[in-house]
Amino acid sequence: MNKVITFGEILLRLTPPGYTKFGQTNMLCATFGGSETNVAVSLSHFGLQSEFVTRLPDSNIGRAATNDLRSHGVGVQDVNYGGDRLGLYYYENTSAMRAAQVVYDRANSSFSTVERGMFDWGRIFAGANWFHWSGIGPSLSQSAADVTMEAIEAARSAGLTISADLNYRKNLWNYGKRAEEVMPALANECDVLFGTEGEYEKAFGVKPVDFSIKSKDEPFDLAPHKAFCEAVMSKAPKCQKMFVAQRSVVDAKKHVFTGVLMTRDGAFRASKVYQIEPVVDCVGCGDAFAAGMIYGVLTYPDNDQKALEFASAAASLKNTMPGDYNLSSAEEVVALMDGNASGRIAR
Repeated sequence: MNKVITFGEILLRLTPPGYTKFGQTNMLCATFGGSETNVAVSLSHFGLQSEFVTRLPDSNIGRAATNDLRSHGVGVQDVNYGGDRLGLYYYENTSAMRAAQVVYDRANSSFSTVERGMFDWGRIFAGANWFHWSGIGPSLSQSAADVTMEAIEAARSAGLTISADLNYRKNLWNYGKRAEEVMPALANECDVLFGTEGEYEKAFGVKPVDFSIKSKDEPFDLAPHKAFCEAVMSKAPKCQKMFVAQRSVVDAKKHVFTGVLMTRDGAFRASKVYQIEPVVDCVGCGDAFAAGMIYGVLTYPDNDQKALEFASAAASLKNTMPGDYNLSSAEEVVALMDGNASGRIAR
């Protein structure tokens, strides 16, 4: 059975009810999330064995986070307990032309204080065949970036496939380093990469291409996107497959989404285009794509088009459910891939 190890930070997400702003309510809905966490949860719901490696405070809140992961079938035996606090983020939902707002409260979180030597990577990777990390961890502290490289080196020695979601968050790079200084060395060690074109720019310096279509039926020119991928691949010699998410935000409740893939042999593919309307919650869409990418590559190793279609369908489905997690099963994703988008009751 395939076993995927993910490494990163689980967060407590605090959200005002409905479409209220932070200053309009005295209530906040508390759920858990975070990029690498979302990938682990999604993979578990797809039926893969997934395990999450992180550092959490040894407190009731830290244990609640562990229990939440466990409730979704995610392995948590390698959680390191220590540090002072769990990271938080506040999310104010979008409506019409009003943009969503995210406020991070992650300073001095337990995860940001990880150090080399805290994790026994040789034991953690025993029996696993895939390791996934994201660019958010290295954005939090130099030590988190160092431990990410430590994990990558151990995964390489153990023969695992290594993937990354490049995940650029400008508000998190506050410890004196820029993404452009840290991410290239980490990303260059990966076999499979995922991100938006803007995130690839931070890691590889390739200028992104505009994607702004207004409906799934509107044609767009794939040639510039293929050229973009070729330029990235020329700078990432270890990368065998690069996936790119293309999202056009028409308004808060209407998004157009597709994905593209380039392989080391120069093959370029695009997925079906999805028009998502209404969008319920787009947080975690990229994480759903990354999980779909991993599942797709493992499940359809000889069919890159099908792997890409699975990833794009998984990302599109995530937009239909609140919270960080994509709770879709593999069967639900395949049904959407196969054209079942009617929204009718299944009974």
